[in-house]
Amino acid sequence: MKSFILIFSAFISVSSFAQEDDWTSYGKDTGGGHYSKASEINPNNVKKLENVWTHRSGDYKGGANAAGVKGDQLQTNFQATPLLVDETLFYCTPYNRVFALNPETGEEKWVFDPKIKTNGRALLTCRGLSSWKDKTKSPGDKCFHRIIGATVDAELFSIDGSNGELCEDFGSKGRVDLREGLGEHPDLYYWSTSPPAIINESLIVGGSVIDNLSTDIPGGVVRAFDIRTGELKWYWDPIPPGEATVIDDNGDPLYRRGTANVWSIISADPELNMVYLPTGNASPDYFGGHREGLEEYSSSIVALDADTGKVKWSFQTVHHDIWDYDVPSQPTFYEFERDGKIIKALAQTTKTGLVFLLNRETGEPIFPIEEREVPQGAVEGDYVSKTQPFPTKPAPLNPIYFDPDKAFGFTFWDRGHCKRTAKKLRNEGLFTPPSLQGSIHYPSGVGGNNWGGPAIDPERNIMVVNTNNMASLIVMVPREDCKKSLKELSVNRTQERFTNIEPNEGAPYCNLRSMGFFSPLGVPCTEPPWGTLTAIDLDTGDHLWNVPLGTSKDLAPFPFHWIKGAPNIGGPTVTASGLVFIAATSDHYLRAFSTETGDELAKFRLPTGGHATPMTYKNKNGRQFVIIAAGGHWAIGTPASDHLMAFALPDE
Repeated sequence: MKSFILIFSAFISVSSFAQEDDWTSYGKDTGGGHYSKASEINPNNVKKLENVWTHRSGDYKGGANAAGVKGDQLQTNFQATPLLVDETLFYCTPYNRVFALNPETGEEKWVFDPKIKTNGRALLTCRGLSSWKDKTKSPGDKCFHRIIGATVDAELFSIDGSNGELCEDFGSKGRVDLREGLGEHPDLYYWSTSPPAIINESLIVGGSVIDNLSTDIPGGVVRAFDIRTGELKWYWDPIPPGEATVIDDNGDPLYRRGTANVWSIISADPELNMVYLPTGNASPDYFGGHREGLEEYSSSIVALDADTGKVKWSFQTVHHDIWDYDVPSQPTFYEFERDGKIIKALAQTTKTGLVFLLNRETGEPIFPIEEREVPQGAVEGDYVSKTQPFPTKPAPLNPIYFDPDKAFGFTFWDRGHCKRTAKKLRNEGLFTPPSLQGSIHYPSGVGGNNWGGPAIDPERNIMVVNTNNMASLIVMVPREDCKKSLKELSVNRTQERFTNIEPNEGAPYCNLRSMGFFSPLGVPCTEPPWGTLTAIDLDTGDHLWNVPLGTSKDLAPFPFHWIKGAPNIGGPTVTASGLVFIAATSDHYLRAFSTETGDELAKFRLPTGGHATPMTYKNKNGRQFVIIAAGGHWAIGTPASDHLMAFALPDE
């Protein structure tokens, strides 16, 4: 009998730990953080990791990506961070199919296909799913455990976590149409790639809008739906305080067009009963002369009451954003002690490379934030805010001025080209306005920091985040010249192959946008490192360490593989044992770093770039796995693929 009790106790202990270490939200918890208590893998043994299984969905396609490109030409971007719930791993593909896997072996349990329409879409990607258990039901009941996703053709779906069948009591036979209330628009203009937040039996969901095609785009409404029925509970239309949403003849809302949207990850705090929105800028990105009444909540963190959708507080990170510096990542929770009091806080990374640390109850800054004067002189019909907010702590994560004398190139020739080009363009540092002559935007609209966001170790109170050190070029073109060819409009022949003409219909200007500032040999003109990984002490606001992330391997031809610090899109995950796991880079590796020192401890070759955020868990037997989606990304130049890869220590 005693032996049975011991065995039963051990079973309960392992099962409880596995339950505690489940990964039930995109960021592990509803406030992000990407932190796992799993500690079998540690700094001493991480080099021994090996690829123990790989799952391939078949859902990938290479192709071009640019404004106006449609359908089968699009390259897929496999950016999913899986969930682990009750010994099942769930992930979504760029075509929004959902796979349920055995987390020990990668074997399929079931597949759900929402049969999305891929033609006429702007992006083909899915960053994650949501999970919820109905406490009014028993584990064996239909839809006791629900997996919820949003699709690139703007629908919500709710499926049974045990078999992948639609929960037909949700919406219309398991689906909710997110296009309702948005008015007529092409399919290209609106979609969703981020998982809904869950709080108080509500699903909170935003949506993405197309950049730089038109001023007449769908609004950025955020809506709460009943998690069982799919009925609309409330909506937040990001219009100025005091204005009311238009109601049609049927009593349904018609959301204001052109408002700031919420395309990234929403956070939820059940204790405070609040949800936190990272908002984008009003469209188009680089001209805002028409935006009156559309910018009250743009490029901001907005805290809403979870029951009503009413604004509790908001903080704007960029005033009158004409740089595409929208807030790209999940507001990430942490706590710290000051004067004997525990303060609930959040960390917000941004495309500018500035990090805003705020009290998440009130929106007040943890460290002082100063309004500083910035460059002036917008194009005719627009304006520039006289000042912008700058945190006194932490220090910026990347340089905020491109120095032409430090321009980079592989040779004297291409370095000289970068230097000469820079001196012809407007280049006054961060917040240089777009111009007719052409402006250097530094950091670029990719960042700085992007949607991968930070990881936070709550035991050490350390935040780790990856950053790009890249510039982009913007040229504003008067409307009467917008029908000219790229060759006629270009101010830089070298940049033409990296440049798009963006129409901005409804605005007095179209624009040329080059996602990077490159030499004739196709390398960034900015001085390396082009990508870094930084740790911040959240108690003091100080940088603890800053190291190059990745290398120029897979980006530059041999023998130029030696450059440290690569362009990156993705995010980090941290563990209790003091490890940071991150892929993200243009070179095809998953890496492990020390949380405390920034030392690179190990790296593991991937078939292509892993531009997702990894996750980690222990199975029922206590074995720890690290999972990364390796699927490439068109903006980084890594090939498309569909590898979901699991790493673990050798099974001894």
